[in-house]
Amino acid sequence: MAVEHQQPGGAAPGPAGGPGSGAGRSATGVPAGGRRRRFDPQHWAGLAPYGLGQQRPNHYKEILKAIWENRDQLGYAWRILRDGCCDGCSLGTTGMRDWTIDGIHLCTIRLKMLRLNTMPAVDPRILEDPVALRRKTSRELRELGRLPYPMIWRRGEPGYRRVAWDEALELVAERIRATVQRDPDRLYFYMTSRGMPNEAYFAFQKVARFLGTNNIDNAARICHAPSTWALAKTIGYGATTVSYKDWIGCDLIVLVGTNLANNQPVTTKYLYEAKKAGTRVAVVNPYKEEGLERYWVPSSVESALFGTRIMDEFFQINQGGDVAFFNGVLKHLVETGRLDHHFIRHHTAGFDELAAFLRELSWEDLERSAGVPAAEMRRFAELYASARTSITVWSMGVTQHRHGTHNVLAITNLALALGRIGKPHCGLMPIRGHSGVQGGAEMGAVPNSYGMGRPVGDPATMAAMREIWGFDVPEEPGLTATAAIDAMYRGEIDVLYSAGGNFLETLPDPAYVRAALERVPVKVFQDIVISPMMLLEPADVNVILPAATRYETPGGVTQTTTERRVIFSPEIPGRRIGEARPEWEIPVRIAERVFPERAHLIRYENTHQIREDIARTVPLYDGIQHLKKKGDQFQWGGPLLCAGNRFNTPDGKAHFVVAPLPEQDVPEGKFRVGTRRGKQFNSMVWDEVDPLTGARRDNVFISREDAQRLGLRDGDPVLLRSEHGEYRGRARISRIRPGNLQVHWPEGNVLIGAGVCDPYCGEPDYNAICELIPLREGEAAGVPVQGAPAAP
Repeated sequence: MAVEHQQPGGAAPGPAGGPGSGAGRSATGVPAGGRRRRFDPQHWAGLAPYGLGQQRPNHYKEILKAIWENRDQLGYAWRILRDGCCDGCSLGTTGMRDWTIDGIHLCTIRLKMLRLNTMPAVDPRILEDPVALRRKTSRELRELGRLPYPMIWRRGEPGYRRVAWDEALELVAERIRATVQRDPDRLYFYMTSRGMPNEAYFAFQKVARFLGTNNIDNAARICHAPSTWALAKTIGYGATTVSYKDWIGCDLIVLVGTNLANNQPVTTKYLYEAKKAGTRVAVVNPYKEEGLERYWVPSSVESALFGTRIMDEFFQINQGGDVAFFNGVLKHLVETGRLDHHFIRHHTAGFDELAAFLRELSWEDLERSAGVPAAEMRRFAELYASARTSITVWSMGVTQHRHGTHNVLAITNLALALGRIGKPHCGLMPIRGHSGVQGGAEMGAVPNSYGMGRPVGDPATMAAMREIWGFDVPEEPGLTATAAIDAMYRGEIDVLYSAGGNFLETLPDPAYVRAALERVPVKVFQDIVISPMMLLEPADVNVILPAATRYETPGGVTQTTTERRVIFSPEIPGRRIGEARPEWEIPVRIAERVFPERAHLIRYENTHQIREDIARTVPLYDGIQHLKKKGDQFQWGGPLLCAGNRFNTPDGKAHFVVAPLPEQDVPEGKFRVGTRRGKQFNSMVWDEVDPLTGARRDNVFISREDAQRLGLRDGDPVLLRSEHGEYRGRARISRIRPGNLQVHWPEGNVLIGAGVCDPYCGEPDYNAICELIPLREGEAAGVPVQGAPAAP
C-alpha cells in the first residue's frame, strides 16, 4: 500500500515552468534567486489596512470572543487546540499544525467549536418540560450545555426523567431485540459527522450488521454522495485524488459551487500561498462570493494588511448549470482537438461515446441550461487547456441537486480528457466540510458497503466478512437516509437510533419529516447537546444517551481528512461531563445485551481494538492500528491517487461517462432558488449576520436587474412561493445571476419538496422553482428564522 508518513509543516515544490506555473518560485513563493519577496502588490485586495471600511470578518474579534466564551476552561481549551486533531472542517491538523503550510493552522470555525467541548453540563431537569424548550432555536438549545445523563420520555408522560445507564441500555436493547426478531430492517441507524471519529463509524456499522440490517447511513448522504458515486464509477475511488500541497505550484485552481472562505477558511491561506507561487484561480458559480473575490488572511502580515485578491476569472452560471457548462467546455475542446489523445487512448474507456454525445449537443441548449453564452464556455476551455496543471475543487453547490451525480461526471470528464489526474498539481477534489465525514463511508457506515472495498451483497465479500467478524452479514442493501424518512412515514421503521443529527432542520420539507419521525415508536438520541428532534412527542418512548467528544475518549481516536490523511487525536485531560460515554461504546454495549449469547463477537474494550479491526476489514486502512500518539498519521493511497495512470476499476482504466443535460425549464416569471450557507459551519448557525456578505438569515439574494424589474429596493419584504411551501424574507440586491435567487439553509428547506433525490445516490435536491411576490412592509412580520441544529 502506498502511504505517506510525514511530520507537519512544509510544502511541496512547485513546477519548474509552463504557462502560469510561477516558474522560478518555490511553492511558498520564494524567488529562485533565494530571498523571499515579502510583499507582492499584484495580489492585494486594496490599500486600506485590514480592509477598513469594507465588509469582511474580524478575525481578531473572533479570537477575543473565543477566549471569553471559554474563560472558565481556558487551560482545557488550550490543550485541545495544542494537542487535538481539529473537530471542525476536514482539512485536518495535529494540534495547530498541518501538512500543507508552515505556521499555525487555526480558524474561526475551530474557535467556535471549542465551546462544544468546554461548556458545562445542562441541568437535566430542564428536559422535564420539553414543550417549553420548543420555543428555543437550535442555537439556543445548543448553548444550554452538554447532556450529562441518560434520560427516558415515555408516551403519556410530561417529559424526560433521568435514569441509570443500565436502565437506559436495557430498555433500548429490549426494544431492538423485539424489532430484529420481527424484521431487522425495521431498525435504522443514522450518524452525523459532528466530530465523529472513525472508530465510532466503524463500531456503529458493525453493530448494525451484527443485528442483521444494512440500514445505516451518515451525513455524507446530504453532501458529497454524488461525488463518491461518480468518482467511484469513473476512477474507482470515491475520494479526492490530490493533496492540499498540490494547490501550491499548480497553474490553475478551479472552484465550482464552493465558498471556501465560509466553510474551510484556512484554505484561503493555501490560496494565498498558491497565488504567490503563480497559481491562477477561476470560479464557476451563480453568485460572485465576496470571500472568494478578496479575503484577509489574519496569520499573514501582508494579507492581513492589504487583503488577498483570490479569483482571477469568474464564470457566472445558472444554479444547476454545471452539467451544461462543463459539457460545453469539453465540446469546444473536442471540436478543436485540444485533448490529451495519448492518455485517452491508452488509459481510458468510453471516450468515443462521450465525444459523439457532445458533438450532438447544440450550443443553444447548452447556453439555455448553463445560463452563459457559448463564448464564456469557450473562454473557460481555452483557459483550462492552456494551463499545464489544474485542480478542480467543488462542494455543495455542485452536489445538492437531483442531477448532482451528472454534475460531478461532467467535471470529471473534462479533467480526464486532458489527463489531469494522477500527476503532481493535477486532480479532482470534492472538498469536505465536517472533520469526520470522509471516513464515514470508508468505515462502512452506509447501506451499500461493509467498509471501503467491501460491497454489500457480493458473495465473496460476504464470505470474507464472516471470516473476519465471525458472523453472517445481511445481504440486501439498506436504506439511504432520505429513503428511511419515507419508510418512517409509511410506518415501516420501529426503532430509529440517531447518533447526532437533526432531520427536522437538515432535510427538505420539514413538515413531512416531522410527520415521519412522529410515527417511529422508539427514538434513540445519542448526542452531546439537546437538539429539536429530541423534543418530538414519543410515539412509544424517546431515549437520550449522552456521548463524550473525541477529546474525552480514552485511548484516543482517528479522523480521515479530505486529502485521505488518517490522523490520530489523543485524549485531552480536562472537564468531563456527568456520565457521558464514548461514541463507540454505547451501541456496542447495547448490541451485547440484545444477543448476549453472541456478545463476544461484537465486544471491544478500547479504541485500539477497533483500529485493529478496521485494519483487518478495510485494506487501505492497514496502518491505522499503529497510530497511538499525537502526530501519528498516514495517507491512504499515498499523496496522489491514480499515480502512474493506475485506476481502481475492473479494467484498470478511467471511464468517461455521459452526463446528459438536466430537464429544468423555468416557467416565465419564476426563479431558480438555491440554498446557501452564511456565518455557519455546515448546519451550525453562529450568528444572524454573515460577515462575509453582510446578509441576514432572512435575506433573499436577488440580482439588480431582477430587483429593478420588480420594483424592489434593498431590504424590501418579499414572499417566495413554491409548490411545496412559502418563505418570507427581505430582498438583498446581490451579485447573483439574473433569474436566480438564493436563501439561507436550513431556513429555505420549507420551499423544497421531499422525495426529490439524485437517482444514483439518494442526495436530496436543495433547490426549488419559485415565484417572488413583493410585500408591503407589514406583511414581512413573522419571518421564521430558525437556528440550525448542532449537526446534520
